[in-house]
Amino acid sequence: MSTNEIKNTEKSPLNKGSFIQNNSKSLVFIVAGIAALIVLYIGYQFLYLKPRAEKAASLMFKAEQYATIDSLQQKAITGDGSLVGLKEIADEYSNTASANMANAYLGGLYLKQRNFKEAITHLERYNETGSEVLDPLIIGLLGDAYSEEKIYDKAAKFYKKAADKSTNSYTTPLFLKKLALVYEVQNDFKGAESAYVRIQEDFPESNEASGIEGHIARVQTKK
Repeated sequence: MSTNEIKNTEKSPLNKGSFIQNNSKSLVFIVAGIAALIVLYIGYQFLYLKPRAEKAASLMFKAEQYATIDSLQQKAITGDGSLVGLKEIADEYSNTASANMANAYLGGLYLKQRNFKEAITHLERYNETGSEVLDPLIIGLLGDAYSEEKIYDKAAKFYKKAADKSTNSYTTPLFLKKLALVYEVQNDFKGAESAYVRIQEDFPESNEASGIEGHIARVQTKK
């Protein structure tokens, strides 16, 4: 080893202790920064988010009651003058479970009113909860909204996602059939056949399986 190499080795930080020893000052600042972030996070969760979530949940109660009564569904959306509606809950209490549910309700109510653009806006704001039934239903409602808007490529995308999201005898065959019908509109008869056959083979007891042989025969003649 040359003299210069020996000198360079002697100057190397690796020869003067561990990484932690040589960077103790900077690590103090890093640890302090992480601690500060943790304090901020805890404060945000318990001093800001938790009270907002509790307030939003209390506001949801009456709005949910209105949403189940046809004649009061507009009040569910906009409020009744004394109590706020789902739209305000969704807008003012974002990042809460109640706002998430409010968006789900609003999507369904706007679909019923045939206000498809508003339905899409709120359904796309919905964050999946992990529910094996609710999540596929909301995704499928997005498919319905896009189908009504005749945006069939997006409708097919969301029907397929809804069908595959959770395998069960209720939502899976429901959205497979809707997917097949959209494929037919797009002249994708092979895709339609595949969806119909899956209903026939995997969900023979479902309502959607009734008359499925006729649907399969129809698309097979068009392939």
